[in-house]
Amino acid sequence: MIHQSGKKKLNLKPAHKRALLRNQVIHFISYGHLISTKPTVKEVQRLAEKLVTLARSGKNFNAYRQVKALLPYKDTAIEKLFAEIAPRYVERNGGYTRVISLGRRVQDMAPIAKIEWV
Repeated sequence: MIHQSGKKKLNLKPAHKRALLRNQVIHFISYGHLISTKPTVKEVQRLAEKLVTLARSGKNFNAYRQVKALLPYKDTAIEKLFAEIAPRYVERNGGYTRVISLGRRVQDMAPIAKIEWV
């Protein structure tokens, strides 16, 4: 049993969780905001901040390769990350996103949150 790993299971198998987070991060990069349940948004925030930190160094081969390994199937999102998003945060040391609580969903009372770029 691994305690305090910091990652949420999201009640999904590992492959499904990885695919869900990749798709959510691609949507977040493409549109600039994302509305989902709070645990999912917190995991998307972790991955998105990691990607921005990698992309801040510029479009060198190693950074591009590492980002491509995390988001392997959407080149337009990677190009937008390197061209538009990462240059805004070169002087900032972390904290590229903010999470805003939106209350609870009516159907199942799940906590809903919105993530956006700072």
